[in-house]
Amino acid sequence: MPPFLRPLVTVCALLALAAVAGGAAEPDKKPSGPTTWYAQALTRGEGGLNVTHIWSKGAALRAETVVAGHKIVTIVRGDRYYAYDGLTGEGLSIRRDPAVVAADRPEQRPFAREYDVLTKQGAELVREETMLGRKAGIYRVTDDHSRRELTVTQDAMRIPLRVEIFDRDSGAQRTTDYVNWQSDLAIPDSFFAPDAHATLQEMDYTEYLRRSAQEGAVGPVPVLYTHMLFKQK
Repeated sequence: MPPFLRPLVTVCALLALAAVAGGAAEPDKKPSGPTTWYAQALTRGEGGLNVTHIWSKGAALRAETVVAGHKIVTIVRGDRYYAYDGLTGEGLSIRRDPAVVAADRPEQRPFAREYDVLTKQGAELVREETMLGRKAGIYRVTDDHSRRELTVTQDAMRIPLRVEIFDRDSGAQRTTDYVNWQSDLAIPDSFFAPDAHATLQEMDYTEYLRRSAQEGAVGPVPVLYTHMLFKQK
């Protein structure tokens, strides 16, 4: 993996706990088929600012992050996980853990589910505020190593607005906001397919895990959103 991409792995891993957003816009006509979503995730930390565009259609996901002029594309659809450099075309095609595939829920967003993650970790509501005209709750969970705080809409959608993570060991703090939320977009299925000209190394998730344990970084690009690749411990 090119050295300039390594800090992105840490920054984008936070997107599994990320979040500032306005409400989803009302389209003129709701498209048929699975629910679609779009948002931008803005992550600030010691590595600077990273901007990620994220789309979903049912359980399918596409994310694009530009760093040092390289667009890193992540696509998850069915039993395949793709990650490649949009500039060079080099990347990976990994078969997903069948248990993770079976857990896909087309009626739920496959991203921005920070409320579920943090509440399972024991986050508690500490206060409520009104943000951008919407009622929002601030949830916090702490342990010996970190403090994680989530601002999320207090409705059935639980749309994350902001996540702040403080690492007690390093003293580093990272903040991720979601902006420009949209839903009910007309997105073709072909949008969730890799570029036909991409050169992708094929492997199974078990091989990826084995090589990661032995080699560290595997392939030419970061593997992000790993919760959609294999079951987390």
